[in-house]
Amino acid sequence: MPSDSIATFARQVIEVEAAAVAKMAAAVDDAFVRAAELIQKCPATLLTCGIGKAGHVARKVSATFSSTGTPSHYLNPAEAVHGDLGAVRNGDVVLVFSYSGESDEILRMLSILKKLDHPVIAITQSKSSGLGRHSDVVIQMGPVEEACPLGLAPSASTTAMLALGDALALSVMKLRNFTRDDFAIFHPGGQLGRKLIKVAEAMSFKAGDNLPLARDTQTVGEVLSNVAKIKRRCGAVVLTDAAGKMSGIFSDGDLRRLVTGDVNALKRTIGDVMTKNPRRIRGDQLASEAMAIMHQFRFDELPVVDEQDRPIGVIDVQDLVMLKMLDVDDKA
Repeated sequence: MPSDSIATFARQVIEVEAAAVAKMAAAVDDAFVRAAELIQKCPATLLTCGIGKAGHVARKVSATFSSTGTPSHYLNPAEAVHGDLGAVRNGDVVLVFSYSGESDEILRMLSILKKLDHPVIAITQSKSSGLGRHSDVVIQMGPVEEACPLGLAPSASTTAMLALGDALALSVMKLRNFTRDDFAIFHPGGQLGRKLIKVAEAMSFKAGDNLPLARDTQTVGEVLSNVAKIKRRCGAVVLTDAAGKMSGIFSDGDLRRLVTGDVNALKRTIGDVMTKNPRRIRGDQLASEAMAIMHQFRFDELPVVDEQDRPIGVIDVQDLVMLKMLDVDDKA
């Protein structure tokens, strides 16, 4: 087949699947809302089930539920009737994916689940199917044209099923008032976790530990003498006023420029030579926001303050490198 024909066919597949997903908006009805509320009120675990391609959809949707605040596990219907039903606990809700609603493994498992009196939610073509008739809540997909040229391989139907599963999971997330902070707890690793980490968690220089902190009324020499006592320090000193609020910052670069042109530099009051009212960031803001500021203004260090503008630390470029949020070449 010519390459242009393959490209045309591939576009048709995408168009068919996109149309199937768009059609699922009509499946969001009162039954969908009841399903979301039933899962949100579940006192135990949401078990997702499916066989074949629908099983892969069920696994993915379970992972989405788990990562957005709803405890969830995948239960293989074939294994369930061979002992895995022992993992089902009181209070569990079961979400079953099956386009036909007639898979033998699903129906065998369902007969036992109903005896155990577990609420069952079905995402299937029709509530008149075997699965639909024995489920407490049925989200009806309606007929879906497969993208497969033979009309056989699950393609558009599983894509549509996944869209409904995601819509259900994210609707429950919204019902739970699940926040960015909650999301960060469940995603400590990887790029998502790094994007959601707070400045106070990322900074390595902290007040009361290794943060170079001084009063703005001291001389440059006095400040340098005190800073020298810190074993590991950053490349700047944070200055405070009489109220303990941040008033300025004095960097290594500032020191080099000062001593180059002033023989009495060490005797000068640091408040006269510091950078006054510098840019800063609060500890409860995202490290990604600190990265944006440092990248824009070519800073190596950024002071961190609390709600009262009192310094609590410094986040520097190496902290971001450690988080893999910034490449060392980014500041070149």
